[in-house]
Amino acid sequence: MKGSSLGTHRLVAHPDFPPRTVRGLEVQWVETGNALRLRYRVDGHDELVIPPFAGRGRADELWRTTCFELYLQPAGEPGYIEFNFSPSQRWAAYDFEDYRAGMRERPLSAEPVGEAVSGERLLVQDVLLDTAALPPRPWSIGLSAILEEEDGTISYWALAHPAGRPDFHHPDCFALADGAA
Repeated sequence: MKGSSLGTHRLVAHPDFPPRTVRGLEVQWVETGNALRLRYRVDGHDELVIPPFAGRGRADELWRTTCFELYLQPAGEPGYIEFNFSPSQRWAAYDFEDYRAGMRERPLSAEPVGEAVSGERLLVQDVLLDTAALPPRPWSIGLSAILEEEDGTISYWALAHPAGRPDFHHPDCFALADGAA
């Protein structure tokens, strides 16, 4: 693959869990060679809880605070993959056999590389993922994030949300198709 892009996508906060100070979140998707680069850009990070540097490595329950996520579901299959990326540089990868069922750690030959950088208005979380970690195409894709603010406000961001409580595993959140045949 020479290089391709699924573009930049604006995530929306779950209507029942709005942010207090965060103004927006978008994700840029770019593939080059053997790598997928995701760039999550949070506008308004002044009061965002940013997990401290912990170094690269697998960790569970990253979603309990600020965390960025990717879901991939191969076309026609009930199973899917969940990736979690923390600003601390910790990550997680899980395979699911079906909706919230049969969860197990996904083996990866190379660790995802993540780095968070903050500027005056933006927090940027870059993630580089070896494409060998990805399932066969085509996919339905879910991009999401949990953002925790210093006062305890937690907002849930995704391309789309199902009715009811936040649930990134729900099929409605897999709102982007990669278009591969």
